Amino acid sequence: MANPNPLMAKSSGTEPADAAVQSALRTLDAEGGGIAALSAALQSDLRAPFVAAVDLIRNAKGRLIVTGLGKSGHIGRKIAATFASTGTPAFFVHAAEASHGDLGMITPDDVILALSWSGEQPEMKNLISYAARFRISVIAMTADRESSLAKAADVAVTLPKAREACPHNLAPTTSSLMMLALGDALAIALLEGRGFTSIDFSVLHPGGKLGALLKYTRDLMHSGDAVPLKPLGTKMSDALVEMTSKGFGCVGIVDARGHLAGIVTDGDLRRHMDMGPGLMSATVDEVMTRNPKTIDRDVLAGEALEILNSSKITTLIVTDADKPVGIVHLHDFLRAGVA
Repeated sequence: MANPNPLMAKSSGTEPADAAVQSALRTLDAEGGGIAALSAALQSDLRAPFVAAVDLIRNAKGRLIVTGLGKSGHIGRKIAATFASTGTPAFFVHAAEASHGDLGMITPDDVILALSWSGEQPEMKNLISYAARFRISVIAMTADRESSLAKAADVAVTLPKAREACPHNLAPTTSSLMMLALGDALAIALLEGRGFTSIDFSVLHPGGKLGALLKYTRDLMHSGDAVPLKPLGTKMSDALVEMTSKGFGCVGIVDARGHLAGIVTDGDLRRHMDMGPGLMSATVDEVMTRNPKTIDRDVLAGEALEILNSSKITTLIVTDADKPVGIVHLHDFLRAGVA
């Protein structure tokens, strides 16, 4: 059966693997050059308009309306999603659909971020006229400071010219990446300026693995009688019963004030096997690891998991003012979808 796509048939199976890799490297080099040019511009001509754009968005009473068409539209959707997820209320309005009723989504309290590499898309005309009529502030993200869009905008964030990764310098590649990167830069500048914390982030990301990472240790820990604990002076035979019955492979050792003094783990048992039968009659004081790693109940699950991984351990005792209040195991993170 003939290949329905002659363009695919032309190249499929004929291009050497090294040629494909070299093409990919040229693409990455071209796009990296675009990002480098953007970084340099932010330290010179782009600095003032970037700061003005940040101030305009931060001081808006309403939301940020991101708009664009074609590839700029696709990038605009992602930029709007990034703003919304990092504390700046935002959504995307398609530049063409705006003329067919979607202008009603935009209020005088909003700020418009309009993306267009050329700055001359005719579909933008009605939207810009609407913004002027109702005195809605407009930020233009374009590569031409003399374009119609840039001249109509309150702030023109002009990207430096850069060659597309496309060998014909036509397909939006480098330019799309530069727009996306600048949108991310605006969003993160606002995030940091507002003091947006991981706690704020967790409110907006309750689902999926990211949501799981933003749970707290207190949400995953076992508490009460489930925590394996024994006082100093306990015989190892009794400590071993506690370890086995609670099923965490360890037992926390507390002093007379209830503070955590140490921990006995499976590893400690192996390291003291040379004690022979005397191990079971020894006290936990002789076997335990003093000053064990612990974690606060208000630490994010993602941070707790990092401690487990970096320390190559499977269990952490949760403490409050040096007193054990819970325990978390690697399996708890797996069940919650964190690991």
